[in-house]
Amino acid sequence: MIELIHLTKIYGQGHENLCVLEDVSLTLRRGKFTVLLGPSGSGKSTLLNIIAMLDTPTSGKVLVDGQDVTALKSESARAALRLKKMGFVFQFDGLLPEFSLLENVDMPALMRGKPNPQKARELLEKFGLGAMVNKLPADLSGGEKQRASIARALRNEPPLLLADEPTGNLDAARKIQVFEDFARMSKERGLTTVMVTHDAHASEYADDVYSLENRKLIKNK
Repeated sequence: MIELIHLTKIYGQGHENLCVLEDVSLTLRRGKFTVLLGPSGSGKSTLLNIIAMLDTPTSGKVLVDGQDVTALKSESARAALRLKKMGFVFQFDGLLPEFSLLENVDMPALMRGKPNPQKARELLEKFGLGAMVNKLPADLSGGEKQRASIARALRNEPPLLLADEPTGNLDAARKIQVFEDFARMSKERGLTTVMVTHDAHASEYADDVYSLENRKLIKNK
């Protein structure tokens, strides 16, 4: 379970302060797909970065399975926790161009010293990419690359999946496919999935929907 407790984020000092999040509290439910909506500059990516320990709140706490991760001062400790408990999907797929699809998906496990190409292959098959395991990213469509990046994010079997505008570069049909993937994997794997997006269509596939408006979090669904 992920708990956000009275988070506030202020950038700058003195008269140049910019408050992007104000007293935000939220419980992210296990096995549920949560969507955070908001336009560019609303603070939704900042909130995701705080959950991911890539940014720190000015005040408040983030609890991951009861552990206050905002208290972790060492970047190595934060990185180890991210690798163990979190998977990431971004707007750009981030696949390494010189490696095959299979090698890309198995990369997170390799970083933990636990490579297993068969598990990577099984993930690719779940996403309909089983026939492409030996292809390079350049040989795939945008939708196929994004689905491969989701498979890679799941390789270490993290309890938390974080996605930042993952459909920003996709057409309407492929966006729907990605939304369906997130909803399905959340239920099948008991994942806590959080996606930030400006695309309101994502709310149709989510269990919980929130929007960020004027630095505040508002529950829509």
